[in-house]
Amino acid sequence: MAKKNAFYAQSGGVTAVINASACGVIEASRENKGVIGKVYAGRNGIIGALTEDLIDTSKESKKTIEGLRYTPSGAFGSCRYKLKDLNTHKREYERLIEVFEAHNIGFFFYNGGGDSADTCLKVSQLSEQMGYPIQAIHVPKTVDNDLPITDNCPGFGSVAKYIAIATQEASFDVASMAKTSTKVFVLEVMGRHAGWIAAAGALASREDQEIPVVILFPEVPFNRAKFMATVQSKVDKFGYCSVVVSEGVADADGKFLADQGLKDNFGHTQLGGVAPVVANMIREDLGLKYHWAVADYLQRAGRHIASGTDVEQAYQLGRAAVKLAVEGKNSVMPTIVRGSGKKYSWSIGEAPLSKVANKEKFMPKSFISRDGFSITPKCREYLEPLIQGEDPPPFKNGMPQYVKIKGVAVPKKLADFEL
Repeated sequence: MAKKNAFYAQSGGVTAVINASACGVIEASRENKGVIGKVYAGRNGIIGALTEDLIDTSKESKKTIEGLRYTPSGAFGSCRYKLKDLNTHKREYERLIEVFEAHNIGFFFYNGGGDSADTCLKVSQLSEQMGYPIQAIHVPKTVDNDLPITDNCPGFGSVAKYIAIATQEASFDVASMAKTSTKVFVLEVMGRHAGWIAAAGALASREDQEIPVVILFPEVPFNRAKFMATVQSKVDKFGYCSVVVSEGVADADGKFLADQGLKDNFGHTQLGGVAPVVANMIREDLGLKYHWAVADYLQRAGRHIASGTDVEQAYQLGRAAVKLAVEGKNSVMPTIVRGSGKKYSWSIGEAPLSKVANKEKFMPKSFISRDGFSITPKCREYLEPLIQGEDPPPFKNGMPQYVKIKGVAVPKKLADFEL
């Protein structure tokens, strides 16, 4: 196999552990110098490839690359940009080929979620349709945990741990004030169509320490009267109640409670702000004092409380992507395969991108309680291993010591390209 350089990029919403995958990709590539030359990272995702804005990761020290494992967010910059159809927007693909040829790039590692898997699949088709050999490997990432085939997605375990802890701690706060003040706390979490993150809020309650938590899942049509009755019953029994609501909760007609009438770059409905909507309903229907919060970026950036399991899986899948590429694989994604024993274990498998791109994995009915407002023991059994372990970053003067890359640009060889 002729030695080729690699292109790595981060896409979509970043996570607490996406840089751990970057660390895995870069370290494994450096260990395979006979096959992989340099790793060029796209500045701001696929946009970096289109505009020939590449970062030479060989200019980053071993210590900095190691530090990516415990640094949150996207060190190389991310983007929300979806490549269009190859047949109708050929110029974008021709540009990618030009950049890849100019910089001797034969490996394409794209770190992202469902839309990124679609981009990676399209790039993998370049070798067949445009005559340029490129091995495209998708490195899974999404806090939404909605990629098919893989047991879970890197990024989810950490956001689940964050939300479970946030729900627990906020509930302690509300409980202490409920006699004369706040009775209901509403926490809005991410999750457009799948309620995996919201489900994690239920982990705040345990058999030995019950906390009244009501979950609103995107998979369950919102019934206002039924919801209010459930909240009131919790307040009557415990004196207070916490509500964890997914941003993608919709009514029986499919209309998002938080629909702003806007679209993002992928054509998705722009969501956000469902917590105050639900809180106002509680005020109107029950007359209870409330507080609400939106976890927003905090939930996906909280590296200080990341799941140790999640960090390790993110790192190992980055390494596995390189292994697949070196083995000559194309158009595939490394996956997490859960072991069958009582004690949690996992291994790495692989899936063809044709079965991953543009597909979503929703909460199974068996994971949602019969009343639609909590999780089942089966769901708890699935979730709990994913939030296990702590892997804190190094601290100095009370603050995490995260790394920042130098971001040395690769000299351009081509004319400018307008998106």
